[in-house]
Amino acid sequence: MSRRQNLCLPEQLESSQPMTAPPHSPARPGAVRRFLAVLGPGVITGAADDDPSGVATYSIAGAQLGTTLLWTAVVTWPLMAAVQMMCARIGMVTGQGLGSALMKKLPRPLVLLTALALLIANTLNVGADLAGMADAAHDLTGWKSGYYVVIFGVVLAVITVQFSYHRIAAGLKWLVLSLFAYVGTAFITHPAWRSVIRDTLVPSWPKDRAAWTMLVAILGTTISPYLFFWQSSEEVEEAHQKDPRLLRPRTRATADQLRNRRLDVGIGTFFSNLVMFFIILTCATTLHRAGLTKIETAHDASAALQPLAGKFASLLYTAGLIGVGCLAIPTLTGSAAYALAETFRWREGLDEPFNCAREFYGVVILATLCGIALNFLHINPVQALYWSAVLNGVLSPFLLVAILLVASDRRIMADQPSAWSSRLVVGFTAVLMFGAAIGIFVA
Repeated sequence: MSRRQNLCLPEQLESSQPMTAPPHSPARPGAVRRFLAVLGPGVITGAADDDPSGVATYSIAGAQLGTTLLWTAVVTWPLMAAVQMMCARIGMVTGQGLGSALMKKLPRPLVLLTALALLIANTLNVGADLAGMADAAHDLTGWKSGYYVVIFGVVLAVITVQFSYHRIAAGLKWLVLSLFAYVGTAFITHPAWRSVIRDTLVPSWPKDRAAWTMLVAILGTTISPYLFFWQSSEEVEEAHQKDPRLLRPRTRATADQLRNRRLDVGIGTFFSNLVMFFIILTCATTLHRAGLTKIETAHDASAALQPLAGKFASLLYTAGLIGVGCLAIPTLTGSAAYALAETFRWREGLDEPFNCAREFYGVVILATLCGIALNFLHINPVQALYWSAVLNGVLSPFLLVAILLVASDRRIMADQPSAWSSRLVVGFTAVLMFGAAIGIFVA
């Protein structure tokens, strides 16, 4: 029976056994198809990290500081991969999203406060992402951007509510290709590769408060709380897809499942940081070199690129914004819905029919409508987005500590806790983000 039918079935009890393949498995597909089949939540989550808000933050970094922060794309890749894999492991092993797992370790009011803060931050991100997409669509067509804010917001909300998880995930996988627009744009700008390599491999320490704030913003938009919740909840949705007979997935995970997810997360985070690298590089070799350091909107960055790098580079940058926005907005609204649903124990899931998960989908609709409204309140979207990234950079390390506590608990993790190596990397990530946040105040 399809879980999209208008029949709400009671949830079944979890099984303590790991998932196993059906007794009569079909013939094994070829190597390429097996590889593509492995790619899923990790690639989608990694790509969603390069949403219009991330594009704006990286553009500002390149325009204001040139290539001096290119090294952050290299350093944050293993850190981001370790964090996302830990969140994936929590979802795969416990059969629950991150919010439910956190409530087993932390007081419920604290988890609720985290979920509400996530909803507020994500709503700001949705509003800014819609503004960036609308500006990009206006550049391509000439229509007023206000029309596109409403069109994009309504269409993406309807897709999230009406389509099944399988169809949404399949569409998001294809939208990942839009990220390559930024790689192509960077090569068109003809950077000085010798200095690029030097600034990539030799970190330069921030020298003032503005540089420290930018570093925190980059960390906050790269290692962001909404990605933690989305990754773990996607694992639960994936488990539902693989065993549709159960409305709640079995707990524990096999070695093959964990190995496949590491590959998936590694590839997703690699391409996410690769795109981050080329966005900073593009704006550094054009806007910063020309002295254009003040970026107010995504339109400003795109328009400034045209006389410096050519119309084709500007077009690629603009088209990429629309693609990544369509990828990111369902992730933003969905992660907030998952977090609140798990905190209040609402029925949740993108495969649930609307009448069975009204509260869950209500959060998706509310976040989208508020994001649309923000665009008509004369709020500077890029600045709101930038400071929300800074806020994420300050709050993320506290959440990382909580995730570490969950991932290290053998009882919660069904005797499959994260390895010591993973815990050390995530712990180092938390310390680094704490240190960067402190750097703002002592610089």
